[in-house]
Amino acid sequence: MANKNKTNRSLKKRFKITAKGKLKHGHSKRRHLLAGRTSKLKRHLRKSAVTTGPTADKYIEAMGGK
Repeated sequence: MANKNKTNRSLKKRFKITAKGKLKHGHSKRRHLLAGRTSKLKRHLRKSAVTTGPTADKYIEAMGGK
C-alpha cells in the first residue's frame, strides 16, 4: 500500500502556488537593520517574487501540489 507524503508546513506558510504552477513568496531582508538599506531597495523588496525551475518544483511537491 502506498503512503501519502506529509505536507511541509513551513513551506506552506512561506510560499503560495500560483494558478500557473509557479511559487510566489515574499522577499527576505525586510525585518530589521533597514537603516543601512537604500529606499530604492526597500521599495523593491515590498513586492512579492515568483520562483520557477527545479527548486520551485521540489518545493511545490513538498507542499502537496502537482
